[in-house]
Order: sequence, then C-alpha cells, then structure tokens
Amino acid sequence: MMSATPIPRTLAMALFGDLDVSTIAGMPPGRTPVRTRVFDEARRDAVIARVSEQIAGGRQAYWVCPLIEEGDSELRAAEAAYAELQAALGEHAAWVGLLHGRMPAARKTEVMDDFAAGRLRLLVATTVIEVGVDVPAASLMVVEHAERFGLSQLHQLRGRVGRGGGAAECLLLFAAPLSATARARLQALRDSADGFELANRDLELRGPGELLGRRQSGLQALRHADLAQDADLVEQARDAAAWLLQHAPQAARAHLERWLGGGVDWLAA
Repeated sequence: MMSATPIPRTLAMALFGDLDVSTIAGMPPGRTPVRTRVFDEARRDAVIARVSEQIAGGRQAYWVCPLIEEGDSELRAAEAAYAELQAALGEHAAWVGLLHGRMPAARKTEVMDDFAAGRLRLLVATTVIEVGVDVPAASLMVVEHAERFGLSQLHQLRGRVGRGGGAAECLLLFAAPLSATARARLQALRDSADGFELANRDLELRGPGELLGRRQSGLQALRHADLAQDADLVEQARDAAAWLLQHAPQAARAHLERWLGGGVDWLAA
C-alpha cells in the first residue's frame, strides 16, 4: 500500500497496526518551500494584480475555484472567474485557460498540454488539478473561497507549485465572516509546510470519523483515547492487542465477540 497523503502516526497505528509503516518525510528533489498568504475577498483586486504581474513576467499560475457554475450559492464558479480574469488581463486574455471536470476528456488534455507547454500562463480550474499535475514553471497558486476547502486538500493544491526550484507563492482568498474552524485551517496552512504536522492538525479539527465505517470525519466513537493526542496510549494498546492475539487467542476472541457480536474472525500472518 502507498499513500501520497501524510497519515497521522496514531491513525496509521489504529488502521494499519498489522503493517510495517515506512515514511518519506523529506521533500522530493527540486522542490522549494511555498510562501503562503491569506487574503480577505475585499482584497481580490490586489490578488488579481499579483497574478497579472507574475504572468506578464513569464511565470505561470493556477486559480482554483470550488464550483463549476453559478447556482444559489454565493461561491464563484470557474466559468465566472475565467471571464473575470480574462477581462482583467486585457491584452493578455489569450493566456488564460479553463479546466474543469465536466469538459470532454480531449479538451481537458488539450488545455493541460497548452499549459504545460507555456502557451497558457494562467489556468482557472476546479480541484481536478489537485493531484497528478506537474508543471515546474507554475509558481503561483490562488485558491478562491479557501475557507470551503479541507486542510489536507489545501495542502495538496499548494503542492502544485514550487516544483521548479524558484520562489513560489500560494494565496488563499476567503469570504468573511470565518468560522473558528475555517480560521484555524487557514492559519495552520499559512504557518506550516510540513504535511505530517498539517495531517495531525487536520485530525484535531475534523476528527477521524469511523475507523471501521464509512464516515470519514467527525467525532470518534472511542471512549478512552484521542487519536490526535494519545500516541503513546494507542501504541501501547496496539502492542497489547498483538500480544493477546498471539498468546491468548481464545481470550481475544471472547472480548471481540462481546464487543462486536458473533462471527468475529481474523487473519494472522
């Protein structure tokens, strides 16, 4: 198994306690730290001016939106941002491209090829660029309505820039007022570039959800442990469970059946 997303140590022990976990903590070769700044929507014009300055200087940028088209929500759609940025960039409007998941596959490939080749300098997109996109010349990321994104997703988006060895920036636009949780997410991303630190912070803010169910966030059902805080306790519990399964399997089965009902079984290596 391999994950490109940092997994908090306690969560890894709880979910994958029977596996050896190897961690690559360093950044890949050629990556540079990304400076992250947070802007209120009221400073949108200043952010657009920064984008214009960057692409006029030959650099490339992403502008990420959370929705595809306008609805009842106040969130801006990718199409609306695309039209706005084309108008704002004037004579450089032809450098602006649009990418979202509803486009035909051939058109998406064409847009990405144009951006990778430098024929487009600003790519307005939804989160389809979150993974699998590698354009080293892209050095600026703008995320619109960043308060609506999860911390891990924001970190993934930020990872699209800073791949070419030069200075890189991530600008997070938010709409006030912010909830306490949204403010904490944006502050965490601004203050840290460490994926494992952010994964632990995300665990604290969102909760782990259900370890054995479908719910991926929210308060946990554990009564006597906090996966975000009790690393030592989780490690001791994992080791105790492994000892019990090896040396007293019938007692372990009795406990599991009492908690989970009949039909409990497991595989041992």
